[in-house]
Formats: sequence, C-alpha cells, structure tokens
Amino acid sequence: MAGGGFVVGDGQKAYPGRLTPFVLFTCVVAAMGGLIFGYDIGISGGVTSMPSFLRRFFPSVYRKQQEDATTNQYCQYDSPTLTLFTSSLYLAALISSLVASTVTRKFGRRLSMLFGGILFCAGALVNGFAKRVWMLIVGRILLGFGIGFANQSVPLYLSEMAPYKYRGALNIGFQLSITIGILVAEVLNYFFAKIKGGWGWRLSLGGAVVPALIITLGSLVLPDTPNSMIERGKHEEAKTKLRRIRGVDDVSQEFDDLVEASKESQSIDNPWTNLLRRKYRPHLTMAIMIPFFQQLTGINVIMFYAPVLFNTIGFTNDASLMSAVVTGSVNVAATVVSIYGVDRWGRRFLFLEGGTQMLICQAVVAACIGAKFGVDGTPGELPKWYAIVVVTFICIYVAGFAWSWGPLGWLVPSEIFPLEIRSAAQSITVSVNMIFTFIIAQIFLTMLCHLKFGLFLVFAFFVVVMSIFVYIFLPETKGIPIEEMGQVWRSHWYWSRFVEDGDYGYGNGLQMEKSSSNQGTKHV
Repeated sequence: MAGGGFVVGDGQKAYPGRLTPFVLFTCVVAAMGGLIFGYDIGISGGVTSMPSFLRRFFPSVYRKQQEDATTNQYCQYDSPTLTLFTSSLYLAALISSLVASTVTRKFGRRLSMLFGGILFCAGALVNGFAKRVWMLIVGRILLGFGIGFANQSVPLYLSEMAPYKYRGALNIGFQLSITIGILVAEVLNYFFAKIKGGWGWRLSLGGAVVPALIITLGSLVLPDTPNSMIERGKHEEAKTKLRRIRGVDDVSQEFDDLVEASKESQSIDNPWTNLLRRKYRPHLTMAIMIPFFQQLTGINVIMFYAPVLFNTIGFTNDASLMSAVVTGSVNVAATVVSIYGVDRWGRRFLFLEGGTQMLICQAVVAACIGAKFGVDGTPGELPKWYAIVVVTFICIYVAGFAWSWGPLGWLVPSEIFPLEIRSAAQSITVSVNMIFTFIIAQIFLTMLCHLKFGLFLVFAFFVVVMSIFVYIFLPETKGIPIEEMGQVWRSHWYWSRFVEDGDYGYGNGLQMEKSSSNQGTKHV
C-alpha cells in the first residue's frame, strides 16, 4: 500500500505489560459511554416515523404521510421543524465538546464522562415528558451537551488505558457500544410503536435515561488514566496505577515517557493555538478530515432515518421499523469483526476494504431506488423481491461502514495525538463530527426530496475521495505505543516534511525506517 505504513518489529522498544482483568473491566465500563450516542441515533429516526408522534408535534408531516401513495414519496418527510428536532442535538454537542476539552485536561477524563451522563439524563427526562415542540428541542439540546462531553472523553480514556498491542480492539468497544445503543433503540421503537393509545414514543425518548445512568454510575467507579494523573501532578499515584493496569512491577520505561510527555504538555500555554504549529500539521489534518469523511459516508442518513427511509421506499410503518432492526443487528455484528481484525489486519486495510464495499452498495441502492421510483417519486406497487434487494445491499453497506469508518473514525484520531495537544485535538475531532452530522441531518430530507436517488451517488463520490485520501496520506498505526506515535509521521513519505527529529522530546526509543518505494508496511 502507498502511504508509508509502519509497525513495531522485533527488537523495537516495547512497553512490558499484558491485558489484565482490571484494564479490561475499566475499558468495558468506559466504552459504555457510546450507548448514549447510539441510543439517540437509533431512537430519533424511529419516533419520527411513528404516526402518533408526528400527529402531535409535526402535523404537516403527518398529513403528507397519510396522503395517497401515488404522491411524491421522496418529499413526504421534508419539514424544517422535523429536521431541527433531529439536528439541534449536534450543535449542542459541538459547543459542549469544546468546553469538555478544558474539563478533560484540567480535571481528568472521568469528570467529563460524569457531566455527559448527567446532562444526557436531564435531556431524556425533558423529552419523555414533552408536551410542545420547544420542549423536544430543549431536551435534544441537553442530550447534545451530554454527548459532546462523552464523545470527547471516552475515546481518549480508552486509548490511554489500553496496552498498545490491544489498543485498537479495546477502543473499538466505544463504537460497539454505539451500535448496541442503536440496535436497542430500534428494537424498543418496534415494540413501543405497537402500544395502544399512541404514547409509545414517550417510552422511546424517556428510555434514554437508562444508558445515561450507566455512564454516570460508571464514571464514579472508574479510575483515572495514568496520563491524566501525571498531567495533573499526581506522579506517585500514577505510577502505582500504571503497575496495576499493566500487571507488571517494572513500568519505569513507559512511566518515564509519560512524564516527559507531560512536561512537554505543561510547557504549552494554549493547546488550541499550539495545534497550528507546523509539526502538528498531520495531526490537525487527521483531526479534521477523518470525522469529516466519516459523516460523508452517508451512514447517518441510513441510521438516523432508516425507518423513515424504508417507509419512503414503500415499506409499512411496522416493516420499516423491523428493517431498521435488521440493519442495526448487522451494525453490531460487523463491529465485532472490526474488534477482531483491527490489531491483526491494521487500520488502513479496514479503511480501504470498507470504502470499496460501501461504494458498490451505494451504487446498487441508487440504481434500485431510481429504477422503481424514477424522478417523480411514485413507485406504485413494490414487489417483495425489490424490498429484499434494497435491504440486503443496505445491510452490506452498513457492515462495510461498521468494520471500517465507524470504529476507526474514533480510534485513529484518539491514538495519534501527543499528550500536549490531545484534549484540544480530540475536541476538534468531535466538533467536526458534530458539525457535519448537524449539516447532514438538517439538509438530508430536503436533499432526498430534490436529489432523489441521486443522493446516494453523492455519498458514493465522497467514499471514493476518502478512500484515496487514506491510501495516500494515512500511515499505519497498528501496534505502536501511543506516546511513540511521533515516529509514524517522521517516517511517512509526505508528513516527514512537516515533522523533524527534534520536534518531540519524548518517546524516541522507537526506531522505524521509511518504506522504500512506499510499498506496504515495513518491519525493521
């Protein structure tokens, strides 16, 4: 592969340690922070396809939904208020992720998780008892504040706690929790939609209290990371904790590197302006481009609006919710595949394979929808085979995302940042993710109405662009200690022009060579 990927070979600097039950437990508990994000993604599309919810809060959409099926199905959900309900959360998450950067750096990762859980719980209660649209939107904003704190802190926590050999698998636990949250939400939507009296949507929205309590209570029992303790001057406590995490007595090599990284971090007055320095150009680029591309895969279109989308292409309400449950199940299963393969096959392989798979599926789905709906959005009678083909290829598409851009979009940014910019850079990653999640959530239904099946081709184009970007610019980070990551950029064919040997004052024990002719990963 082009792009200069590297791994740690035999004889290289490697920190002693093993995957202890303690660190496995802490990473599993911390990864539960993904439940709140996943539950929200899954619940939003489900309740917005429930007639009782639409009739109460969005009557204009409800009237269009009840019109004869010969009307334009592409535009039945096109409502600025409905999209504001969905997308307001992501603006709030954007703002809170910036605040979370300071909290995470000065007070530790656990406090940010605690704030995230409390705010999400408050938002769930407001939504569950909502009587007016403004209450729904206030609740969504509180949910967004919670997600901003959790998404900023949890990936950092996992990357810092995990032994470097297992960092990929343990970090992807966050994405696995997101997918489980989506699936649980979709299953609950399916059953709550059947409640007589049409109040099942309250249970769907209010049920978000449960994942909120899980991360809130979890943050109270979790230890802080040694990196964070050192950053706040608790050196002896950090060394003791590091011994317990790694399961060995001799952690002096890793501890010394963490201390050096902390000294470098403490010398930085403002991590935000520091991010603009030339030596952090590759980090800043990845912090922006990876979450940007992650949203332009089109996955949130599928997961936000899966029930709406399936309803639009001709499924009944029950069938559309059930189809969303099927895609959610595929999402979970494929994420497990990523956990198995990320530290074996590498990040680049999964990015490129997943991109190819998504591209093919998007083209097929666009062709299927275009052939049946044309440009006027009147499908007529939809045969069973058509429904099976569309759902099958959407599931294959979801699988491709779930073992590539889904988990790696959170993993790779969280593992490449030096300690001195880690919190600020992670906030940029979350902010970019939320900005484009907001934009896509806000304009998707309008784009579907105007671009029709061509919308899938727009996302397919971006999948091609992002795959080329990964192939050329993203080095392999598999098996490299988090505080040694500077060597990756120094050895890369392109990024080496921005990063010099003296740029990082710690973690220089890892020796790597540049791949001659840029062919794949080189062991030295």
